[in-house]
Amino acid sequence: MTGSLMTTAAEGAAAGLGVAMPLGAIGVLLLQEGRRGWRPAASGAAAVAVVDGLYAAVAVLVGPQLARALAGYEGWVRLLSAVLLAVIAVRGLLSLRGAAQSAQAGPGEAAGGGEGGAFRSFVRFGLLTLVNPMTALYFTALIAARGSGGSGGSGGAVYVAAVFAASLLWQELLAAAGALAGARLRPGVRRATYAAGYGLVACLAIRLAWPG
Repeated sequence: MTGSLMTTAAEGAAAGLGVAMPLGAIGVLLLQEGRRGWRPAASGAAAVAVVDGLYAAVAVLVGPQLARALAGYEGWVRLLSAVLLAVIAVRGLLSLRGAAQSAQAGPGEAAGGGEGGAFRSFVRFGLLTLVNPMTALYFTALIAARGSGGSGGSGGAVYVAAVFAASLLWQELLAAAGALAGARLRPGVRRATYAAGYGLVACLAIRLAWPG
């Protein structure tokens, strides 16, 4: 039982990092927020992690129903889920150059409205993350592919907690980097983290397609 929960926690942590690590607009905005102070940036980072955990929790609730409705078609569910994750990964990797360029040009304007305070930062980053449909699709694909046996009860709670913890850790690291380094990551570092995050999503897709 403990080993199963540890495996579930590891899967949740990998999923949380997979959705958090790609350094897109939200990540760059967190870095920029750090220039105005640690508290607003940390609050914004917490909001992003909360929404990631919320989407994971919704997927845990919906995933078992999907699995039961598709009983007998588990192989096709895994394959379709793997394809969906692969599309997310490929889309992110192909847009790497464009994302890096827009991150350099746009985020400074988006973050520079002068509004301060941890609460405003929490609300702003929460809403920005909430309107991203790719996050919902990402977790729904993962949970549906896990089937009805591993998504409910304590396993589901452990999975969601691990997603939240991994996402929170990464987002807070970005907030700290922004506060300490003035939010001036070099483009090469930015592209490397972006590629690493979507590379992890691609690995999850491969694991679903070839579970053995």
